Amino acid sequence: MAASMRLNIAKGVTCLLNVARFAPSSLVIPVRTKIKIRLPSRNYDSLEQQQKQLKARGMMIPEEKLSQYITITCTRGIFEPYIPPEGDARMSMLSKEGLLQRTEKLRHTAKSYTAIRKIRASDPDFRIKTFAEKAQEIYIEAHNNLANFNEEKLHTLVTEHCYPEMVHGNEYKTIRWSFLESLEPPRVVQVRCPSLLNEDTLYGQVTVRIHMRQILAIYDQFGRLMYGSEQIPKDILEYVVFEKHLLHGTGQWRLHDKIVPSWAPPKDPLIKTIMIPGPTLTPSEA
Repeated sequence: MAASMRLNIAKGVTCLLNVARFAPSSLVIPVRTKIKIRLPSRNYDSLEQQQKQLKARGMMIPEEKLSQYITITCTRGIFEPYIPPEGDARMSMLSKEGLLQRTEKLRHTAKSYTAIRKIRASDPDFRIKTFAEKAQEIYIEAHNNLANFNEEKLHTLVTEHCYPEMVHGNEYKTIRWSFLESLEPPRVVQVRCPSLLNEDTLYGQVTVRIHMRQILAIYDQFGRLMYGSEQIPKDILEYVVFEKHLLHGTGQWRLHDKIVPSWAPPKDPLIKTIMIPGPTLTPSEA
């Protein structure tokens, strides 16, 4: 009897000293690690059919993830650069070379007429006779705002392709520019309106010949003259490209680029200010 009692007491002490007794009881929770989503087959013809098939399977894709809108306000360059005739503004149209230039001009007239019809389909107010004067006004206003560095107004007059080229390197310079007179009436020499990716992306580019007299002077940050003169006017002949996004509701004609002929004389280099080191002084002279 006493032996059985001692055995029961020993078993009880062993159970009390067992480490597993103090461990928490294990709980098994089923975890779903992979979710298989079976998308419907892509046998739909429109966005509405896709939405109906996804909705029937209990899935819905927000509309903002289905389409992303990109606004392209201008092109990256010139569609078909106009090739100015050599000797323009100096050669008579009655000479042999002048007659050849006139014949070459007639070859490109057909393309311009086709582009004019496409532009007038989107912009009924477009007229060749009045556009040249309007383009020259845009040109003058853009250069006046460049001299005054009116950044907000300049963005409405030039495209995003032209703006960096106009303002590059002008942070610490002072520009004095003024328009004096037109040596010849401005005229349109080329019109282009090709279709890019689709019919919804339509841009018109008009090249205008501007022959004028201007005053241009550029000063550096120290007030020293780098280029030009404010007293001596200079005759300028430029071929300026204007562009418009025709299908844009608020699109307008803006200065896009300039064409520099291969036969044009090189521009005068800028006079840069440099520091000339003086003689080395001794500590007693300093």
